[in-house]
Amino acid sequence: MGKKKPRPRRSFTPEFKAEIVELCRRGDRSVGQIAKDFDFTETAVRLWVNQAEVDAGERDGLTSSEREELAALRRENRRLREDVDILKRATAFFAKETR
Repeated sequence: MGKKKPRPRRSFTPEFKAEIVELCRRGDRSVGQIAKDFDFTETAVRLWVNQAEVDAGERDGLTSSEREELAALRRENRRLREDVDILKRATAFFAKETR
């Protein structure tokens, strides 16, 4: 039996995710049934529901905006560390040249 080929990563708008979360909150169908109906993994739908609860203040954790800010700060931190590393190498290069 061969391995299943992984499907390409899909992305969804926040509005679409909110609609799926609303379907889950109504309670007409289970999370698993909604995931199956829309061809999602149950884990993905549960993560969307949990994140919506965090954003609404119903659960502890980082809100979506806090997550975005944290990711941006980490990118900036990585870029600044690279800049410092380049400057250190340039300083060592020029210090060697002047001797």
